[in-house]
Amino acid sequence: MPNAVLVNMAGEKVKDITLNDNVFGCEVNQYAIHEVVVNYLANQRQGTQSTKTRSEVRGGGRKPWRQKGTGRARQGSIRAPQWTGGGVALGPKPRSYRYTVNKKVKRLAMRSVLSAKVNDGELIAVDNIALDEIKTKAIADMLTNLNAKKALILLPEKNDVVYRSARNIKGVAVSTVGTMNVYEILKYETLVTTEAAIAKIEEVYA
Repeated sequence: MPNAVLVNMAGEKVKDITLNDNVFGCEVNQYAIHEVVVNYLANQRQGTQSTKTRSEVRGGGRKPWRQKGTGRARQGSIRAPQWTGGGVALGPKPRSYRYTVNKKVKRLAMRSVLSAKVNDGELIAVDNIALDEIKTKAIADMLTNLNAKKALILLPEKNDVVYRSARNIKGVAVSTVGTMNVYEILKYETLVTTEAAIAKIEEVYA
């Protein structure tokens, strides 16, 4: 079973903890991770891009010259795609890029990415992240003590004080177990998670 060192906000060791083998010690499935990341990015797309076809471009109602006898190629409208200022042929139109991924694949991808973080030594377990007031310096000092620069701070539930303390630090984000996703975990080099968050992850994904 995988193990982790539990530290406090000062970076001092508190104790050793054992992680659930089904969540943090499973075989990393690259296919599942790729599938879920591509799905996440596709679902973020607004799909509002649009081009005008020849029927939507203003003008071009009159035939530019007669069909025969001029020596030039026949033309029906100056708003055809081959004309400057004409409509776009087969251009993009507003559409939804959303699609769904099998729930089992999503769970497999989450377990895989968490296991990868443990394997690469990029998961830091903290006993508790608690602040009395909104103070960016407190979070910055904690990350310095943990030697974590580009980090995702994972909490068991929403904590507005921690979120507002960390939001101005470049390369740092705060998430909860209920809202975390595979792309977000991969995006940040280090996953800083509390002991309570680990317990909640194991409860959901074990």
